[in-house]
Amino acid sequence: MKRALEPNAPAADRPLGDRRIVLASASPRRRRLLEQARIAATVVPADVDETPCPGEPPGETAVRLACAKAAAVAPNFPSAVVLGADTLVVLDGEPLGKPADLEQARRMLTRLSGRSHRVLTGVCLLRLEPFRREIWTTVSEVRFHRLTPAVIDDYLRRVHVLDKAGAYAIQEHGDRLVQYVHGPVSNVIGLPVEDIHRRLGGF
Repeated sequence: MKRALEPNAPAADRPLGDRRIVLASASPRRRRLLEQARIAATVVPADVDETPCPGEPPGETAVRLACAKAAAVAPNFPSAVVLGADTLVVLDGEPLGKPADLEQARRMLTRLSGRSHRVLTGVCLLRLEPFRREIWTTVSEVRFHRLTPAVIDDYLRRVHVLDKAGAYAIQEHGDRLVQYVHGPVSNVIGLPVEDIHRRLGGF
């Protein structure tokens, strides 16, 4: 199913602000997504090594890092639900990380031009007391328009991309790049809030 480029807050009978959620991430994008979904959360960044293991499939990397982030924070909040997440942009089975400079960002966008790629977010919901853990991966397929060098240069002038995997942010002038999305748009931004909202019910 094709999706618009704006994330939709999941329907809910009431806010989830009465549940104690800790977001193990420094990402302002993830924090904003939770706010839009009416999920109140305390933000506590996790300090973990995010280097992929040699030969590790991207989906396994995303889940491993999500669990590591949640596990690093959870001991300080044993009765809270701690949310860890890691998002990867994957093209031809290869994760595209954050570009080191604008030239590398230009090469990434040129590779993505006119093609489909996947965005994988590994998610871990962890509570220590009483113990409960849920882990999963949400996948969205993103199709890019064919991008001319002029369009790429214009995008790089408009958006700071050096802190963004794949050198783009769908929520920032994404219509200039993205033709359509199959799957949750919130997942492409960095957090599949629809899935999280549903699974929090189990806690």
